[in-house]
Amino acid sequence: MVVTAQDVAALRQKTGAGMMDCKKALIEAKGDFAQAIDFLRKKGQKIFADRATHHTSEGAVFAAASLDHKMSFLLVLNCETDFVAKNELFLQLGKSILEAAIAHKPISMKALQALPLGNQTVQEAVVASTGTIGEKITISSYETLTAETTVPYIHTGNRLAVLVGLKGAQGEQVRTAGRDVAMQIAAMAPVALDKNQVDPAILAKESAIIHEQVINEGHKDHKAEKITQGRLHKFFQENTLLQQPFVKNAKLTVAEYLQTVAPSLTVTAFKRIAVGP
Repeated sequence: MVVTAQDVAALRQKTGAGMMDCKKALIEAKGDFAQAIDFLRKKGQKIFADRATHHTSEGAVFAAASLDHKMSFLLVLNCETDFVAKNELFLQLGKSILEAAIAHKPISMKALQALPLGNQTVQEAVVASTGTIGEKITISSYETLTAETTVPYIHTGNRLAVLVGLKGAQGEQVRTAGRDVAMQIAAMAPVALDKNQVDPAILAKESAIIHEQVINEGHKDHKAEKITQGRLHKFFQENTLLQQPFVKNAKLTVAEYLQTVAPSLTVTAFKRIAVGP
């Protein structure tokens, strides 16, 4: 069976597989493109199965907003090595999945994986890419956020992304403020939006640690409780977004900064996702 360079190039453009893999697939399929694509898919499934126990601790984040900025999307695509995380085929796969998410707005990982992507589903494309790239590829996280205005932010290095939802005003100035807040979230990693939203388990653990410290310092009874509450207040200031000092102007909290942009502007929710543990 004679396979031309043009045939190989056409199959490579259609599938993203390597030149030699495409040539082998076309020879195996006796020049039939559909069968050659199936061959490449099966190869991807085999490699995916063979590498099932491999760790995918590297990867990249992908985030973007809908055209009206009312919904933002964030996903983490993982691989085994940092080298592949910078590979153009890997990055293009992530971008394509994100574009499919924006177009169809799935609300769960399962729905995302079932979306059409070219002539296959997102999950089939991920498995096929394992065969093309030679490493296990997975989607480890998928998040969406809906609000009056949403702002996505990808931190330098493509390993950390943030989504911010705001209400109280709209427009370019609000989106700029949202980006400032997203950068704050990336840098300061707040545990909650405000003190009322701190996970009770986190609050209980922090309270116990502080109380033990206070007792070990020799304080007792009412005084110990008063000092504990004071230190908890400091914990809220340092670890809840709206009470944190704004990184660009420490004289203001994040809540106060937003009010300088528009009197009613505030954050309704945020999500912060990173590659790896």
